[in-house]
Amino acid sequence: MQEAIEKADTLIEAMGWIRRFRDSITVIKLGGSVMEDADALRHLLVDIVFMETVGMRPIVVHGGGAAISRAMSEAKLEPKFIQGRRYTDQATLEIVERVLAGEVNEMVAARIEEFGGRAMPLNPTGETDNNVLFGERITVSSDDGQDVDLGFVGHVTRVDRDALDNLCYAGQVPVIPSVCRADDGQLLNVNADTAAMAVAQAMGAEKLVFLSDVNGVRLNKDDPESLIHTLTADAADELINKGIIESGMIPKVEACLDTLTKGVKKVHIIDGLLRHSLLLEIYTNRGIGTEIVTVV
Repeated sequence: MQEAIEKADTLIEAMGWIRRFRDSITVIKLGGSVMEDADALRHLLVDIVFMETVGMRPIVVHGGGAAISRAMSEAKLEPKFIQGRRYTDQATLEIVERVLAGEVNEMVAARIEEFGGRAMPLNPTGETDNNVLFGERITVSSDDGQDVDLGFVGHVTRVDRDALDNLCYAGQVPVIPSVCRADDGQLLNVNADTAAMAVAQAMGAEKLVFLSDVNGVRLNKDDPESLIHTLTADAADELINKGIIESGMIPKVEACLDTLTKGVKKVHIIDGLLRHSLLLEIYTNRGIGTEIVTVV
């Protein structure tokens, strides 16, 4: 009986958040080790089905770097990275189209439906072109200020908001691969984090959730117990200046703060390997990760 009462208390706690976030858009970025852990992915996709069932409007943006690297290895192609971005020549692009935009995209959507939800794979390379991301090619600067070509790599400049709105309000979960189409029709490989940000900004999302390998931003990067539950722009700047936020977390936090200035209300960084991390972050009073906000 006590266990049943505790379950009821959990439902009551969730009720207020369910009501508050009904009909709101939440963009979830899937990628990294989460995509490689079948058990973690299963729990996350069940969470997404739950979110849609209780009235939220989840949108999934996914990468697939490990799957692409495996396919390149099978094809005897050597991956090349420039400033953290995968150099994408024609042979690599063909793998990105087949594996990321095709196989991984269809798999995620199929698993959501397997768990009782409704999902739409937005594969721009299939028989039906369901592309919703548009963009242009990019370059990066070398240490001497010269432009460095990345091949078929781009960034998102426009999102088909109407198509996504229609899917969300029809009770379907849009599943978007991190590729975009240029004005000339060329498909381009896109960083999944920046693609998710572009979608969240275009949709005016209530939340943007990054599923990480760690539980969020920490005062001590090696101590999970030092998690910062809420982080403001001013506090983030101070922690960066003090060297507490460092290395790869700096550009992620700075990008999150920039996203908040463009219409997204909250950005969350959570441990995607923790069972039901999405539900715990969104539907409990304390959460389990870091929420980044403009002001408290």
